[in-house]
Amino acid sequence: MNSISSDHLGVHGSISGAPVLISFNASLKMSWMKPVLLTCLMVVLTITLFKGADTAAVSDKKDVKAADPQGSPPKIFMSEADASNFFKRRSRRATKTQDEINAEQRQRQAADLKMRQYHEEQRNEFENYAEEEHDEQDERTRESTEQWREFHHDGLDPSYEYNRHTV
Repeated sequence: MNSISSDHLGVHGSISGAPVLISFNASLKMSWMKPVLLTCLMVVLTITLFKGADTAAVSDKKDVKAADPQGSPPKIFMSEADASNFFKRRSRRATKTQDEINAEQRQRQAADLKMRQYHEEQRNEFENYAEEEHDEQDERTRESTEQWREFHHDGLDPSYEYNRHTV
């Protein structure tokens, strides 16, 4: 029979490579198995413990004013009827008030100003970089030209090579 047994892995299978049996010992040896199981267990335990607890943000108590004489925090949720009226009053195509238009315009202008300042700063940095590179290149060219002239100087002033007349 064509079977391969690798007991050190705990896998018994056929020649085709399909495992037939993975032993319980090998599955516990996997490094990721224990942390995953512990995490799942902790999540389930936490959910079951805190399922019945009241939340601090929203309470089911009817008598909130008696419990909080200093004033209650603003309501976070509104009733369904109020929400429906809100969306009916202000639909997607409704005209905006002048205050809303002005606020949006101020936001756009602030964003444009910020973008202009950013691009101006980037342009100035690039111009400074390009000017420095140009100056360095000019200096290298001047130095190499001076070295070439010193090496090729023939003793005559001005140099014969530069005053040569061709016939």
